[in-house]
Amino acid sequence: MKLNLKMESALDVIETDLNFITDRLKAELEALSGSRLLIAGGAGFLGHYLVQAALHWNSLDRGKEPIEVTVLDSFVRGVPPWLKAIEYDGDLHLIQHDITQPLPSRLEGISYIIHAASIASPIYYRKCPIETMDANVGGLRHMLDYAVAQPLKGMLFYSSSEIYGDPTPENIPTPETYRGYVSCTGPRACYDESKRYGETLCVNFAQQRGVPVKVARPFNNYGPGLKITDGRVIPDFARDILAGRDIVLLSDGSPRRTFCYVADAIVGYYKILVKGRPGEAYNIGVETPEISVAELAIRMVGLARKHFHYPRKVLLGKSADPDYLVDNPNRRCPIITKARTELGYEPEIGLDEGLYRSLLWYRDNATASES
Repeated sequence: MKLNLKMESALDVIETDLNFITDRLKAELEALSGSRLLIAGGAGFLGHYLVQAALHWNSLDRGKEPIEVTVLDSFVRGVPPWLKAIEYDGDLHLIQHDITQPLPSRLEGISYIIHAASIASPIYYRKCPIETMDANVGGLRHMLDYAVAQPLKGMLFYSSSEIYGDPTPENIPTPETYRGYVSCTGPRACYDESKRYGETLCVNFAQQRGVPVKVARPFNNYGPGLKITDGRVIPDFARDILAGRDIVLLSDGSPRRTFCYVADAIVGYYKILVKGRPGEAYNIGVETPEISVAELAIRMVGLARKHFHYPRKVLLGKSADPDYLVDNPNRRCPIITKARTELGYEPEIGLDEGLYRSLLWYRDNATASES
């Protein structure tokens, strides 16, 4: 695919992505018009475009009532720069709150909720396993109880492709019907199992209490908003590239993944929120290409050499952490037929284009607090 080389900065990337998202969500964002949308964890990676897409739609002067966006976040490391830049938008409200605690009483008139408050990087959820479980289970329960007391039009819970664990070969690519092959005691279990239980909560609140809650299962989303310090593979590689260091793989690089650019993913998430069936889960990602981590590193090096004057290479190393690869899935690749047929979800941004946009964004956002 030919890259969009007209983009030269992070601002160009953001503008292009927001126009892309709002153009493909005309019906869904219009359905949110005049409503209050609560985004828990809105200062995080996915919140970066969830928040800005709604506000960008407001700015397009469509003659519609704006979407009122409330961000609920602990802001434990402060308000991120992108959110500070828009915090005086009249349709945006910031509330500092720890999602593991009962919700503040001043949340009135909410029509839609997106629960994206979670620690999602393996580096950090392994350091904070109890906090991770508290957010995924206790925080979700607070949201569901709120939805019973004040009925909603829609609610979205972020689960994870990690709920599938390490699928058996005959279950790759993986459909939503696969039940998973997951350790309940391993180093990643705090995240995997709390997401699985979170889905159980959603299904039962949908069936027993009539809560219109739907579930997203993201497959390796990446791009703007994912801090360079996050610890996941693409920001780690970008960090090395921008520092002029060799990329050192801490394994043989054989695990295989598909990678979904965040603008495509956000389109899918809003479609689930508005059109998804209560109590149902939807894979959101891309089906191809499925590539190894080593192939990803080589691909990023090729892009960086051509467009960012990167002079280094990929090396093999070994992690000092004995649990580094324990329970790490060998392959992760979704079937997205359900989202495609029920929601009209169709990812469009190719891997090279997404990586190029990400490197542009990281070049202008090369420093960040640790996640």
